[in-house]
Amino acid sequence: MMTERIELYNNVCLECSKITTKRYSTSFSLGTRLFDKPTRDAIYAIYGFVRFADEIVDSFHPYNKAELLNRFKADTYKAIEEGISLNPILQSFQLVVNKYNIDQHLIDAFLQSMEMDLNPAIYDRDKISEYIYGSAEVVGLMCLKVFCRGNQQKYEKLYQPARRLGAAFQKINFLRDMGEDFNDLGRVYFPNVDFNNFTPEKKLEIETDIQSDFDAALEGIKELESNSKLGVYVAYRYYLSLFHKIKRIPPHKLLGKRYRISNTKKALLMASSWAGVKIGLI
Repeated sequence: MMTERIELYNNVCLECSKITTKRYSTSFSLGTRLFDKPTRDAIYAIYGFVRFADEIVDSFHPYNKAELLNRFKADTYKAIEEGISLNPILQSFQLVVNKYNIDQHLIDAFLQSMEMDLNPAIYDRDKISEYIYGSAEVVGLMCLKVFCRGNQQKYEKLYQPARRLGAAFQKINFLRDMGEDFNDLGRVYFPNVDFNNFTPEKKLEIETDIQSDFDAALEGIKELESNSKLGVYVAYRYYLSLFHKIKRIPPHKLLGKRYRISNTKKALLMASSWAGVKIGLI
């Protein structure tokens, strides 16, 4: 009876992570549905954790964000250590961390990047590399731990492609959100870029860097097992489509609008991705 009650509690907590994923990110949740159930549930739990931390630093402006983040950080480590939390998002996350042996240094790096976002900043090359690693690359590595299911040799082989995919996603987010980041939050994530004079040459330099990340990431996606390949490939295709759209936008217009891809386009990308994986093109 006690085991059944704990299982019920864990399922309720997972539903909270699932709802969080669906409400905050249509694109991510659509890709996540394509994983098998154990993988899907684990990715919901990881996304819920990183989303809540990100919301603290990006949205909770009327409150003491530093204090809230410190509390969230302490609660995270306590949940992992004790194997229980009354915060449903942290309960789901600690279950995944402990089941898949997600390295603590990945969690440390992520929370460190969230702390970097507490204050407006213009990043140099060293700082932005640190930030991107912690805010995005380690999230890809957490997911890779789930995909590899204890196969350390596979994890090490796909370690760099997973980082490159996370970096590509984050850099596209920077371009997509640059107006809000710059005008509302005082953040400039691209070193040596003046958004008041954002030239086509600088934009092309950023795009070339992102394309190299995408190219390296695709080689890793091809090596994933069937239980995770399609979901990751769909996410890759979504972001690649958004990237191609942003490439067509003049630099000065990126500050004034947040660009997206339509739901119809997403559906077409999902269908073509499914077909590509099923016939062995990927």
